[in-house]
Amino acid sequence: MSKIFVDACFGKETPYTPVWMMRQAGRYLPEYMAVRAQAGDFLNLCHNPEMACEVSLQPVDIVGVDAAIMFSDILVIPDEMGMDLSFVKGEGPKFSDPIKNEADLEKLIGGEEAASKLTYVYETIELIKTKLADDKALIGFTGAPWTLATYMIEGQGTKTYNVCKKMMYSNPELLHKILRKVTDVVKLYMEKQIQAGIDVVQIFDSWASAIEPGKYDEFSWKYMVEIAEYLKEKYPHIPIIMFPKGIPAFLDKVYGNFDVFGVDWSTPMSFAKERLGDKYILQGNMEPCRLYSKEATTKCVEAIQETMQGKRHIFNLGHGILPDVPVENAKHFINECHRVSGK
Repeated sequence: MSKIFVDACFGKETPYTPVWMMRQAGRYLPEYMAVRAQAGDFLNLCHNPEMACEVSLQPVDIVGVDAAIMFSDILVIPDEMGMDLSFVKGEGPKFSDPIKNEADLEKLIGGEEAASKLTYVYETIELIKTKLADDKALIGFTGAPWTLATYMIEGQGTKTYNVCKKMMYSNPELLHKILRKVTDVVKLYMEKQIQAGIDVVQIFDSWASAIEPGKYDEFSWKYMVEIAEYLKEKYPHIPIIMFPKGIPAFLDKVYGNFDVFGVDWSTPMSFAKERLGDKYILQGNMEPCRLYSKEATTKCVEAIQETMQGKRHIFNLGHGILPDVPVENAKHFINECHRVSGK
């Protein structure tokens, strides 16, 4: 059966513009919180295929999105490479052993060995596929090597990126070695996700805006493009979405063999369309905080529709849905996307 989301990723004619939301399987849903409480903690939830499957399907069943995204976390990759990951309440993810030098990097496992340890992710995908409606797509994902490397070097989230950027300017060779090792794992990890049954790949570069324009290609984009090229060569039928957050100044420099460009909320949709609309399908880009108001949501959905005209477009937020958004408002967003784009 044809999946409208996959068709839209390839620019095919669809009866309406499909929509999903980043972080759609998450804390704004009481049903998610119930499963999370049952799991005990966030990592336990990631490691339990039955529970991860359940929360992956919740937004499809409750909110009505056109695609499920498998429930996991980008940091399971460095965790399985041998780093010590924990999620501290109120503080987010932490590594007790950040990479400081080459010896730290050499301790980590890479390649096939690391990718093969992520069996719970592949089992989650296989389980979702047995329960997901035939006309709904399943999205798999990874963090971009740069975003993963920032956590691995800083040891946690950061507002300044001073530790990894100090490495960028004072020891770029080491940073490139870290990025190379991570990239090689990510390529195999995404390949195994495809083999397990995902329909679409998204690569998140959440910390793209931390890099100055002249360095972005060298330390991030070229590694993302390498992953996309690797997957496209083997699996041309799988659409690839690139989502680098906060890089409107770099749009003229975007290149690569992928299908969909995720536009964040700080980039005007008309600007993205002008720069990239002929080369890539565009995804996005409502400001997530508009979800607090149904009126503000409708105005934005209508404005995006006016810009994109229901062509070469996928509706989404310009970043993730926030935990305190009312479920009714999330449903309203999905319904409005379907309403304004219905042909």
